[in-house]
Amino acid sequence: MVKVIWRKGALDHLNKNYNHIKKDSLQSANKVRDTIFDMAEALKDQPTIYPLDKYRKNNKGDIRAFEKFSLRVAYQVTKTEIRIIRVRHTSRDPLDY
Repeated sequence: MVKVIWRKGALDHLNKNYNHIKKDSLQSANKVRDTIFDMAEALKDQPTIYPLDKYRKNNKGDIRAFEKFSLRVAYQVTKTEIRIIRVRHTSRDPLDY
């Protein structure tokens, strides 16, 4: 079974969004965080369920992304790991990476 690995930058951005939402509602912040973590864990069973990341330059077919609660989560699929590489609010201009 593959493992889900979070890059530090992705976790940092998720935590920033969590703290921002928490200012208005702890319940909503927990829901967003928990749902994103659950969706990431579900990738173990179906890593290719989401489309290729359209913002990834020279995507070799291993970078995919999903959106939930106005957050875009980009991840890389390997034979042994799902690497969560970026969490970004959808209102921000996408970065080419």
